[in-house]
Amino acid sequence: MIKIVNVTKFYSPSTYALRNINFYIRPGEFVSIIGRSGAGKSTIIKILIGEEKITNGRVIIGDWDISDIRPNEVPALRRQIGVVFQDFKLLPKKTVYENIAFALEVVGASSKKIKSAVPQLLKIVGLENKTNHWPSQLSAGEQQRIVIARSLVHKPKILIADEPTGNLDSINARDIIELLEKINEFGTTVLLVTHNREIVNILKKRVITLDHGMIIGDQPRGRYVI
Repeated sequence: MIKIVNVTKFYSPSTYALRNINFYIRPGEFVSIIGRSGAGKSTIIKILIGEEKITNGRVIIGDWDISDIRPNEVPALRRQIGVVFQDFKLLPKKTVYENIAFALEVVGASSKKIKSAVPQLLKIVGLENKTNHWPSQLSAGEQQRIVIARSLVHKPKILIADEPTGNLDSINARDIIELLEKINEFGTTVLLVTHNREIVNILKKRVITLDHGMIIGDQPRGRYVI
């Protein structure tokens, strides 16, 4: 599903964000990427969603080599990849329903499709009773669930969760991880980028560890060891 082959990312004049890294993520895997601040985690995300181009190497998503992706191809790429960020990025003047519907409206989805898809997505994240609430009326955990629902509107093959529990207490954090596991069980490949030691250790899934732009560990059932 994701192939990173001899990838280097260099920022002029003298910064290597990534140094000749290699990894392969199979369809349906759940993989955590960990590392200290500045290790290169965010750079990997930006490369995978087409926000940054690599300096050397190859990046393949499915059968698509995005190593030299053109700007006009990025929207198509991002419809294949759902992204969940730490800061919720919900639209404060739109209801829960409207926040999710908006992600479909911007790509020209029909009203019929929107009316069918939004309730299904809200059911997946367990918030079908919050349809007409405003973001300000939701808890932090509920807001993150809405973000996850929105990330699934295009039925992506890959879901990237960038510090999705960073603003949550331990109970809500665990609920969000359980939701990501549920989505993974549906067949979606999940890439979790996190500093949360407890979550990584509880998951007992594959862990890729970065340090100064290099992979220093890749364990099939790993723990948070840095």
